[in-house]
Amino acid sequence: MEYNALMRKLPIGIQTFEKLRKGNYLYVDKTEFIWKMAFASNPYFLSRPRRFGKSLLLSTFEAYFEGKKELFEGLAIEKMETEWKQYPVLHLDLNAEKYDSPERLGNILSNQLTQWEALYGKGVDENTLSTRFSGIIRRACEQAGCGVVVLVDEYDKPLLQALGDNDLLEEYRKTLKAFYGVLKSADRYLRFVFITGVTKFSQVSVFSDLNQLQDISMNYYYSAVCGITKEELCKVFIPEIEHFGEINNLTFEETVDALTKNYDGYHFHPRGEGMFNPFSVLNAFSNMELGSYWFQTGTPTFLVEMLQETEYDLRTLLDGIEAPASVFTEYRVNAGNPIPLIYQSGYLTIKDYDQEFGNYLLQFPNDEVRYGFINFLVPYYTSMTNSDQGFYIGKFVQELRAGDYDAFLTRLQAFFADFSYELNAKTERHYQVVFYLVFKLMGQFTQAEVKSAKGRADAVVKTPKYIYVFEFKLNGTAEEALQQIDDKGYLIPYQADGREVIKLGVEFSKEERNISRWLNSL
Repeated sequence: MEYNALMRKLPIGIQTFEKLRKGNYLYVDKTEFIWKMAFASNPYFLSRPRRFGKSLLLSTFEAYFEGKKELFEGLAIEKMETEWKQYPVLHLDLNAEKYDSPERLGNILSNQLTQWEALYGKGVDENTLSTRFSGIIRRACEQAGCGVVVLVDEYDKPLLQALGDNDLLEEYRKTLKAFYGVLKSADRYLRFVFITGVTKFSQVSVFSDLNQLQDISMNYYYSAVCGITKEELCKVFIPEIEHFGEINNLTFEETVDALTKNYDGYHFHPRGEGMFNPFSVLNAFSNMELGSYWFQTGTPTFLVEMLQETEYDLRTLLDGIEAPASVFTEYRVNAGNPIPLIYQSGYLTIKDYDQEFGNYLLQFPNDEVRYGFINFLVPYYTSMTNSDQGFYIGKFVQELRAGDYDAFLTRLQAFFADFSYELNAKTERHYQVVFYLVFKLMGQFTQAEVKSAKGRADAVVKTPKYIYVFEFKLNGTAEEALQQIDDKGYLIPYQADGREVIKLGVEFSKEERNISRWLNSL
């Protein structure tokens, strides 16, 4: 058992199907989807978060349409495909480049066209990117005597890198709109088109001429085309799960539960299967420990900046938000609503759907994303750096476990010590958010709940011996906070628990811009 787990090859970072198969790497078989889409022959668009297997999916399409039957031996498609016909494939990958000027995108597209022209020739009057692309498609079709396959990986990478620079974003939009528009006029020469990206926010403007494109990003039948289902996890990775359990002193079921809590939870349709993040799962097996693998590969700085610019109430985001169906069709970046981009980037996912009113519940998919995102936010809203967080949060939890709430609240004051601006109506929310972030981070290690809804205590922390009920007053006294706990009956749900219940009224001083007093009884 241990031998199998150690000797099997995990395809971490392998994005080429041919390399994966010839190298005998583990493969979660998605070829049934490949055949169904190829058979339908529609032009497709798929949005998925980064590191979710989009590049490997396109590479699999490439191998299939190049007729490389030997690579699919033993896979589902082997029993479905009978012809294995070879088509000319034009595979454009925009993922690995840096786009920092209008010329940069033009040069990258031109370089790719030059490579295709070496295979299929160039017309003397083809001078623009669009006319060159159109000519290549037509000649490839005529020379092969069959339709052309066009695969575009990460179509939106230039647009994402230009966020915040409206002039550059518009230049990229115009360039890509003209380039992709060729696929509409060249339809008679095409066998298959598949375009992937992280976002859909620019689809209307970039693909407005390509109105036959079928968006399967939220299609029930293709919700599992990227990622790993629990069934696939428990079928393909049995030796890895068993070995992980041995190393971490967990049973098979406990290992699956731990992986589920950290990496499962993505839903790309309200009734679609929950999907595990493949990058995180593979890295967890490679390192034999749970870690923040996906989150650390990309820094969502532009998302945090957008949240700050829009003054979005983070407490709403952290608890989960209701969003209308229109949130998935808002293709332009709306400065007043960062949620569509946060969802499409993979930091929120569908957790429920109200069919009557057409509203979705969006939440963090799992603990990796939840705590990764919160940890990333903390330096933007407090004086605490990333390197401080583990120390401070650990101390917070230890002090409350020990019943030392005085030490906890004294340490909490350090979060506000360096705040230089005056407290006003605008910054009041900022301080509330800081409280919120602290308690949410503590939730990694103990039962910490923090609510923004009326009629409930501001925060409740449960440790093995104690239950703490906190009420914070930014415009009142510690006495008033304690009175509210009593008047509103905040302690009632915990009176039969058996643990010691400690109520804490905490007063925030406008003058000191910090916690000033606290009381635990009237």
